[in-house]
Amino acid sequence: MVFEEKTISSEMIYEGRILNLRKDKVHVKDNQTSYREIVEHNGGVALAAVTPEGKMVMVRQYRKAAEKAILEVPAGKIEKGEDHRLTAERELKEETGYSAGKIEYITSFYSSIGYSTEVIYLYIATELTPGETDFDDNESIDILELELTKLKEMVLSGEIEDAKTIVAILLVESYIMQR
Repeated sequence: MVFEEKTISSEMIYEGRILNLRKDKVHVKDNQTSYREIVEHNGGVALAAVTPEGKMVMVRQYRKAAEKAILEVPAGKIEKGEDHRLTAERELKEETGYSAGKIEYITSFYSSIGYSTEVIYLYIATELTPGETDFDDNESIDILELELTKLKEMVLSGEIEDAKTIVAILLVESYIMQR
C-alpha cells in the first residue's frame, strides 16, 4: 500500500529567477519524519518540429550542467501565468525561426519526479514555415534537421542524452506511425 506523505512544515531555502528550492519536513510510514528537498519550477515545453520531408528540427547548445554541447528538441520554460501552448509557439519561433501551421499537444511528463515539480508539455509542430530566429541574448544555438530514423539510432546508442528529447523522439515516431 502506498503511504501518502503529509507535510509538517516547509522552508524556502532559495528563490531564483528560474527555480526555487524548498525543504519540507514530512510524516512518513511508521509515524516517522523525514525531509524532502523540492525544486519548484514553472514547467516547460518541448517541441517535436517535423518538416514536410519528415525530418525533425533539432537544436544544439552548450549546457553548463553537462559541461558540453547537447543535441535537443526545441524547448523552453513557461513564464508565470503563461499558457503552455503559447510557450510552445513562442519557443519554436525563438529557437528555430520556424512557425507552425499546426501544433498538437501530445502529452506531459515530470522531468525528474523525485525532487522537482517541473512538468514538460510535449507538442508536435508540423506545416512549418521558415523564418528568423530570436535567440535570448545569452543563447548560442545551432539548428539541424535530422531524419527520425537517425535520431532514434542516436537515442538507442546513447548519443542523445537529454530526457525530454528522448521522450519526444520515441513518442513522435509512434505518433507518426499511427497516422
